[in-house]
Amino acid sequence: MTEWINTIVQGVLLGGLYAIFAAGLSLIFGVMRLVNIAHGDMIVLAAYVALVVTTALGIHPVVSIAVVAPLMAALGYALQRGILNRTLGADLLPPLLVTFGMSVIIQNGLLEVFTADSRKLDAGAIEIASIKLAEGLSIGILPLLQLVLAVVLAVVLIAGLQYVFYSTAMGRAFRATSDDPEVAQLMGLDKSHVFAMAMAMALSMAVVAVAGVLLAVRANFDPSLGPARLIFGFEAVIIGGLGSMWGTLAGGIILGLAQTIGAKFDPGWQLLAGHIAFLVVLAARPEGLFPKVQG
Repeated sequence: MTEWINTIVQGVLLGGLYAIFAAGLSLIFGVMRLVNIAHGDMIVLAAYVALVVTTALGIHPVVSIAVVAPLMAALGYALQRGILNRTLGADLLPPLLVTFGMSVIIQNGLLEVFTADSRKLDAGAIEIASIKLAEGLSIGILPLLQLVLAVVLAVVLIAGLQYVFYSTAMGRAFRATSDDPEVAQLMGLDKSHVFAMAMAMALSMAVVAVAGVLLAVRANFDPSLGPARLIFGFEAVIIGGLGSMWGTLAGGIILGLAQTIGAKFDPGWQLLAGHIAFLVVLAARPEGLFPKVQG
């Protein structure tokens, strides 16, 4: 019985990490209906930025989030204003192609600069520290921190976006342009719309920075790791419901539980069990378990 409890606990903790992987993806889709194919590679990019920052400044990887997050946010703002805003429209294909191209560029750029060797950030004693709950049942402090961060991110993003969208002039302008871009542009709201989207991408990239640092601390990473992170992020988002931050948190936990339970029966089933859980939810509820309510 203790082994099963431990499996479930570890699955929830793993799900917290997946939820952080998916949070930025969910935010961007919920705000501007953009599917970012380069999301996983941006997480890996953030991991390498953290590697450079920790090496140059000699600071702890967790502390490096304070430096990496603003840098990634600035990059996200620049990408949205300089590139992605030019692709958005009724046709979903251009942003998909552009973000796919960004994915290829990021992967090959990292490969050129850092080579194909895998890296890992050393977080020290926190990596193996744990809290003993009962005989044979312990919770790692680092995975617990990841789950707490996932919950905090969900709360902050939901509350913040709710306030911006429904209590500020910029939010009202953004909702107006989302409902009817042509009429909103005639009313002079186009610049507010562009600025709101760029700020959303900046916020998404700040979340990506947190995901990248935690990835670098938890496991080895290399330039080719992005697509796998993207798959986990997509599955968590779709399980929970497109655009729903609470749903993304729930989707990540469901995915983590499925993987740890699958690994309990056979280590080779870990990833397969997660994909099966995703397909089951998609077949039963194509809109996800907790779809975003439009308002």
